[in-house]
Amino acid sequence: MAEAAVIARPHEIKGQAIAAFVTVKGSVQATDALKDEIKARVAKKIGALARPDDVIYAAELPKTRSGTIMRRLLRDVAEGRALGDTTTLADPNVVATLKKQYEDKE
Repeated sequence: MAEAAVIARPHEIKGQAIAAFVTVKGSVQATDALKDEIKARVAKKIGALARPDDVIYAAELPKTRSGTIMRRLLRDVAEGRALGDTTTLADPNVVATLKKQYEDKE
């Protein structure tokens, strides 16, 4: 992984589930096997409670101009809500792409 952001999203049984937005390094293929490996590694290193329910590959994560990942917008995407204030984003197209990708996954 090049970088990742993890957020909580609503879950009908557990209350909240973990969704991980992951950017892979250039030569690594974003496959289902890699998703399984990420989930297994998190469970081994941190614990089974931290295992992500969803792993979503992203070309880029939404960041401010200073480089901070905007997890609030990732929560909006995962919960299917209207996006909040995006004026501080370095590239607003990143969130639109993630939203479409997340909706297509479901």
